[in-house]
Amino acid sequence: MTEPALRRYRSVFLSDIHLGTRGCQAELLLDFIRHMECDRLYLVGDIVDGWKMKTGWYWPQAHNDVVQKFLRMARKGVTVTYIPGNHDDRIRDFCGVHFGGVVVARDAIHETADGRRFLVTHGDEFDGIVQHARWLAFVGDWSYRAILAANTLMNRVRRQLGFGYWSFSAFLKTKVKNALQFIENYEAAVAAEARRRGVDGVICGHIHKAEMRDIDGVAYVNDGDWVESCTALVEHMDGRLEILEWARLRSWSVIDRTARTHAPGLAEPLAA
Repeated sequence: MTEPALRRYRSVFLSDIHLGTRGCQAELLLDFIRHMECDRLYLVGDIVDGWKMKTGWYWPQAHNDVVQKFLRMARKGVTVTYIPGNHDDRIRDFCGVHFGGVVVARDAIHETADGRRFLVTHGDEFDGIVQHARWLAFVGDWSYRAILAANTLMNRVRRQLGFGYWSFSAFLKTKVKNALQFIENYEAAVAAEARRRGVDGVICGHIHKAEMRDIDGVAYVNDGDWVESCTALVEHMDGRLEILEWARLRSWSVIDRTARTHAPGLAEPLAA
């Protein structure tokens, strides 16, 4: 298999990794980290899943390797900012504290190379269920894990048959009316906060749906997750933002070696 070339970015945004859960695609994330360099790294919440770790311990070597990679990047001079989410909300108690070169912040303002200013936030503050019906959020989280287990089994079969990665849970989101309405409401609320703060756009996570689009003059960008879509948001040296679908890139290079060996050029941004 032809390895993708090392990619150099100004900034990289990762969220919803959910270390400590079986659904975490840590190996694929490690593969992405090995093939990129950046000046700034934003960890945009739900990096470690404290909710799941309360009910049982699951921490394979790959999850430890991810943490070590982040710390090593900080030691080598990468500016690493950790913005906690709802699943790792205990870390919000340490906002302003540095851990091995990683600074914890409630949110951040990121300025791109072309001068645009973005609010960077996990986004759970704009989720009414998490804020006002926490018990329902836990029930939803349990249901979501059941869907992810089915997703893992389904993709194991797909790999054996020679097919690429496919997210069953993401498919359900596009088909269930209530889920679509929730996503639409969430996106509008996050964009409204960016408008209130007087910035050009918002970069967030939380809902596990990578997206890049304009909402009434505000640039809404969601960097996705590393349990379903396996996506990262990257900023190129000229300030251009792009969503990389790493699972799709790597599965293409595995399944069709002759047609897809040019993997470094395959990354396509979602709707701009």
